Amino acid sequence: MLDAKKTLPRHVPVIRRYTHAQRRCINTVLIRLLPLLAVLVVFYPALPICAQEKTVVNSLGMEFVLIPAGMSVMGSPIKEAYRGVSEVQHSVTISQPFYMQTTEVTVDQWRVIMGRRLFAKKRGTGDMPVVKVSWYDCRKFIRKLNQMTGERFLLPTEAQWEYAARGGSMTAYFWGDRLDCARAMFANNPAKYDACVSVNRTSGFAPACPAPVKRYAPNAWGLYDMHGNVWEWCRDLFDSYDAVSVVDPCETESGKNRVRRGGSWFGPGYSCRSANRAYGHPMSRLQNTGFRLVMALSDPPAKDTHSP
Repeated sequence: MLDAKKTLPRHVPVIRRYTHAQRRCINTVLIRLLPLLAVLVVFYPALPICAQEKTVVNSLGMEFVLIPAGMSVMGSPIKEAYRGVSEVQHSVTISQPFYMQTTEVTVDQWRVIMGRRLFAKKRGTGDMPVVKVSWYDCRKFIRKLNQMTGERFLLPTEAQWEYAARGGSMTAYFWGDRLDCARAMFANNPAKYDACVSVNRTSGFAPACPAPVKRYAPNAWGLYDMHGNVWEWCRDLFDSYDAVSVVDPCETESGKNRVRRGGSWFGPGYSCRSANRAYGHPMSRLQNTGFRLVMALSDPPAKDTHSP
């Protein structure tokens, strides 16, 4: 009779038996590796489970979409219509993915965190973007939200904002270079900039105010109202660009005003360009200015002690 071991087909695995001493040795090695594995799980930035999700929704119903890391050109080309002198083009690298809120923070979301006192007489529904909030008001909201959820929310940096607003495009607006009243909420001001008032009325939007969030199509990355509706506070102090390549820029040392981005219902369409820059005093509460949040996947070193 042939030896049974020699007759086994090649694809059949041979079970190896370990001696008692060998098993003890393997167990000892595994036990010694456990502290290292624990450190990796806690501190290695690529490991959070949430990083695998394209969208996440927190307990307040705030939806966030994952924005990939990458490289883009910030600023506008010299021939772009209505270009501002501060829009110097330069290469920007966003080194880490991050979550950005798909909409501006709404009245309902604000009230859950901050209460109703400031908005008892506010017009509009709970899905309108909250306005008349200062940069410091946003900071208080974020601090309370972080304490409530245990997550780390912030205002976007100016670079994160423009990178996300473009959604991979290099045109003046994510849809192209031509203004379109059906694409975003702007020029809805009968007293001054009224180019879209009639179109907005036909669409069911009241004049002289923003639209509820998510009423216009999103960009390629799933973000709504990055052009128009309300200006959005950013983390940075306003300062001029340098024409050099930068990685994860955030101006925290020069200037006294804070960056606002995106344009609004109050002003002309060209102010909604992806590259357009504006600013405001951090204590100002303006009827055309709100904010949206980003959610960090890791905790980078904080350079600005006043940053929300």
